[in-house]
Amino acid sequence: MLRRYLLNNANKYASRWLVLTIDLILVMHAFVLAYLIRFNFSFDFNTQDFLYQLPLVAFLALVSFIIIGSYRGIIRLTGVKDAVNVFKAGTLLAVLLTSVVFLNRTFGLVPEFTIPMSIIVLHYLLNVFILITSRYIFKVLYRRVISDLKPNTSILIYGAGDSGLITHSALVKDTSHHFDVIGFIDDNPSKVGKTIDGVKIYPSTVLTREFILKNKLREVIVSIQNIQPSRLMQITDDLLVHNVKVKIVPAVDLWIDGELNIGQIKQVKIEDLLDRAQIEIVNPTVQKEIKGKVVFITGAAGSIGSEIARQVSRSNYSKLVLIDQAESPLYELQQEFKQQSVNHISSIVADVRDEKRMGQLFEEYRPDLIFHAAAYKHVPLMEDNPYEAVKINIYGTHTLTDLSIKYEVEKFVMVSTDKAVNPTNVMGATKRIAEMYTSCLNGVGKTKFITTRFGNVLGSNGSVIPLFKNQIELGGPITVTHKDITRYFMTIPEACQLVLEAGAMGKGGEIFVFDMGESVKIYDVAIKMIQLSGLRFPEDIDIEITGLRPGEKLYEELLAADENTIPTYHDKIMIAKVPTIDYTEVKAQIMELCHINKEGDNAQIVGLLKDLVPEYISNNSVFEKLDKVKVEKNCFVVSC
Repeated sequence: MLRRYLLNNANKYASRWLVLTIDLILVMHAFVLAYLIRFNFSFDFNTQDFLYQLPLVAFLALVSFIIIGSYRGIIRLTGVKDAVNVFKAGTLLAVLLTSVVFLNRTFGLVPEFTIPMSIIVLHYLLNVFILITSRYIFKVLYRRVISDLKPNTSILIYGAGDSGLITHSALVKDTSHHFDVIGFIDDNPSKVGKTIDGVKIYPSTVLTREFILKNKLREVIVSIQNIQPSRLMQITDDLLVHNVKVKIVPAVDLWIDGELNIGQIKQVKIEDLLDRAQIEIVNPTVQKEIKGKVVFITGAAGSIGSEIARQVSRSNYSKLVLIDQAESPLYELQQEFKQQSVNHISSIVADVRDEKRMGQLFEEYRPDLIFHAAAYKHVPLMEDNPYEAVKINIYGTHTLTDLSIKYEVEKFVMVSTDKAVNPTNVMGATKRIAEMYTSCLNGVGKTKFITTRFGNVLGSNGSVIPLFKNQIELGGPITVTHKDITRYFMTIPEACQLVLEAGAMGKGGEIFVFDMGESVKIYDVAIKMIQLSGLRFPEDIDIEITGLRPGEKLYEELLAADENTIPTYHDKIMIAKVPTIDYTEVKAQIMELCHINKEGDNAQIVGLLKDLVPEYISNNSVFEKLDKVKVEKNCFVVSC
């Protein structure tokens, strides 16, 4: 331990003492040069007195450097601040010398220490010049040596504002690589043609193939804070065709201790390019709503449930209970919270379909708020397993909602999906029925039932983005079900903000939906991901059209044809105004469905789903025959 401590400190301070020693040597040489200049490069001065004065100059220089700390700067990173410190140290040395000479002359102490004022002035000027110049010479030499030892990476910085300057500084300071910043790019015409720290500012039109090849351009770093996705998409498109990597500087609030680290500059991801502005919700009532409450989160190990848990964990809750039947992901979430020292959390392995087990948990913890994210959501899998879809998506919701009424839970917030709108698959139909059931119970007891409905979330389990990444890593091809298929996208944190916001502002019975912007063609996303990986389409990675999967739609909807919206305080958040339903009849049908589901007859189960959700029309599914039977039956009734 002691040996390691001594070695670490020796390495830490050795360079400082070396700089201090060199500075003292340069100061003494400057003193000699000052005498030579004063006497026209002859030795027509009292060398005996000079030899007495030299140690005094060295001692006072040592005092000045230690007081100012000019030797502490890192020479290879010399900047304006270091030059200022050298100027201060030189000035202090001149002041100390003048003071000693003045006192010596006044009191006649030691005649040999009297230095002519002309020598002091010359020495001062030489000192400042030599010490600053030497630092910049060492800096240049260091860079030259590094450039010889390490390969150059030619870089352009897109953005000549404050963020661009900080990015340039971070690149220059990095010693593990050698970045050759050949210029800035800026869209502001008033900046074009000027230089910053010796680096020229170019217009965006300079990015031609000839310019890129001539300068061997490898990377462009976009350093514009709050850049619009559409603008970033345009920049990326222009560069990827020339095989130039595009990287992006994170937002200022993500910098480490307020400073940009070179490791934070990441390659542009597809998530950065999706053409929609992220919706930010700032509502202090969310924190107030959770304060002091016992919060249940079902499906807590999933992508949505775990992010809700993370956001809730930053609130002043009383108890946070995480419920999921997936043991390993739940354990990983538990360890994440332990490492962050998050307290008052219980991780429960349990199945929401188990009424007895859920009843025990309600009895033990007495929840105030429930965020219900547990569900089966994979469309093709649920098309093959209607029994399981009904059991967890409908019966699991039924179990939790009934217990919520029994134990007088304040609010129950259900996570739904845009696939519940005009469903074409079993999964979407079961989620729509779960929405209907919670609506049936609103007003029955003290519990307020609220639903949130949104589209695909980036990076979630089952999302196309992780699938495409894996396929690219394996060498392709990327599989897309249809060339024209489109989807809405939002980030996981956004989706979870909506869920929490619904819990705060919901009065009961609402279905909250987001304005999710424009839908995105999945085929275009696939091409962009190939290019962002530094590969070419279709030469390196091709795209294979596999055909729509069972139950899959070409496009998703947030509202049914007979649904309208009611605005809220936020222009991007709306409440779906659903048509009135006969709650008594619907609830009875749902209970019948849960009972018949136990028999496991898929055709019968899906038939009841279609009776409950008339707009449910199967697509590319074995259950399309049920729709034909229904149409034929209706035609027969009408003709009769």
